[in-house]
Amino acid sequence: MAAAPALAEDAHETPAPPKNKWSFAGPFGKYDRAQLQRGFKVYREVCLTCHGMALLSYRNLSEPGGPGSRPSRRRRSRRNTRCKRASTTRGKPIERTAQVADRFPPPLTKFPNVVPPDMSVIAKARGYDRGFPKWVGDIFTQYQEHGVDYIVAMLRGYVDTPAGTTLAARHVLQPVLSPARATAMPPPLTEKRVDYTDGLPTTVEQYSKDVAAFLMWAAEPHLEARKRIGLQVMFFLLVFAGLLYFTKKKVWSSVY
Repeated sequence: MAAAPALAEDAHETPAPPKNKWSFAGPFGKYDRAQLQRGFKVYREVCLTCHGMALLSYRNLSEPGGPGSRPSRRRRSRRNTRCKRASTTRGKPIERTAQVADRFPPPLTKFPNVVPPDMSVIAKARGYDRGFPKWVGDIFTQYQEHGVDYIVAMLRGYVDTPAGTTLAARHVLQPVLSPARATAMPPPLTEKRVDYTDGLPTTVEQYSKDVAAFLMWAAEPHLEARKRIGLQVMFFLLVFAGLLYFTKKKVWSSVY
């Protein structure tokens, strides 16, 4: 992602990105494993050229709640990746094939003057202000998908530069960031750029949703465990409150 304000409406009035349906939304939501695998493929073949994920390790892909990447796929990914291990006794780092515990590699392209943002937690770092009274309803619906909706809208929101509009060199218009705002990142997704083996359409819309879901998992890999524990705690509190109520009635029954 190109550099952008944390909130899309910080400085300008911009339309809120449209809400999408996500399998992980709501108190009972779970990640779609197939979607996460497709999103990882889009990230690896498209986004990795410029954006790293310094907080993610290869082993995370097969952990509970993750994409469930097969060992053979992880090995292929790691064989094609070189990383630097601890320095030798002479103080020089040694390059080797990436291991399971290694972090994802830095961007493949070197930028002398610009450092594209890391994508490890970008689904949580980006978002938009829904304003009153929508945020009140979000408390009850547990709407927390501002970031992924914003990412999808940005990836699909590129427009042609209107006649008479002057932009900086190598910049394109990206209205989702803010009105008349430009970005140095050209449209990263095009039709049929990444092959899918499950028969889903290879469109920009599908790519955007898949990679956004993968970035959401990268930002919150333990989302399913958090929701499961939260429901268990709520159930325990309800039972505990009932026990306390009947205990109180039993203890004070002789007084009343």
